[in-house]
Amino acid sequence: MTDATGPTPSDPIDRLRASLADAAARLAAARARDEVLAELVQPKPVLGVARAARMAHRGRVWRLGVLLLAPDGALHATGHVVRAERPARRSVLAASVAEHRGWQAAAVKGGIAEGETVNFDAPGVDLDELARTGASGPIVFDGETVRVRWNPGQTGALAELGRYLDDRVGLLVDPPGGS
Repeated sequence: MTDATGPTPSDPIDRLRASLADAAARLAAARARDEVLAELVQPKPVLGVARAARMAHRGRVWRLGVLLLAPDGALHATGHVVRAERPARRSVLAASVAEHRGWQAAAVKGGIAEGETVNFDAPGVDLDELARTGASGPIVFDGETVRVRWNPGQTGALAELGRYLDDRVGLLVDPPGGS
């Protein structure tokens, strides 16, 4: 079967790859808001003195709910998300708040511009593994349909991935008024 864009892939994983490439092309054409994909790097101590962590820039992605889509069609599961901010002296009430502020400072220390949204600890989704084992990150494949687990805390929270992508891409390309 062919159409104006060429042959339609028959394998569900090939169709997924084509859908991801199409979604990335739509987002790029619309100049949709993207975010930084980074890796948190813990430097080795120097002379026994611990050094502050920094984030290494790994690319740009569009956040589509529980998924991150790169311009080349690569897919990642959403991990941690912070806004890059310079460290400021503030009283810290909880260890989790201090950790979050450390991540924000690590982003700036890694050369990411203040105010940028940074995604890290975002494992890649391996489509070959998905085809072999039926799962990779939040994506599951039952042999016929590729689905996304849109709520990691609920095993039954599955949506057909094609529709999920269309909805999420639509929100970035044409956001609702006031957002």
